[in-house]
Amino acid sequence: MRANIDGAIGLLGDPNRRAIFELLARRPSAVGEIAAQLPISRPAVSQHLKVLKDGGLVVSRAEGNRRVYRLDPQGVSALRAWLDGVWEHALTSFHKFAEQTVADEIGTDPDEEPP
Repeated sequence: MRANIDGAIGLLGDPNRRAIFELLARRPSAVGEIAAQLPISRPAVSQHLKVLKDGGLVVSRAEGNRRVYRLDPQGVSALRAWLDGVWEHALTSFHKFAEQTVADEIGTDPDEEPP
């Protein structure tokens, strides 16, 4: 899973791909709809969508003569699970730091049981 997460994070390192990702988070869209909202060409949008699709963050389906793109729930779920883990670790570390800071200020050991 780490390789998938590294890849997904790398894909979102490009500002245009992040913008496309954010637009697709709001609603599924065709290439033309996306290009109309960004300062890049339709071919550039198509290329970015291909990269996002190959990376597992976007899926598409045919609707008449156009393709509609949306976020891939599985790819986004894996990315979110990783971010949630990082956030949980950060909160735990902050909590321990805060406890130690208070203990240092009042001269106690945060791991010691009270009498």
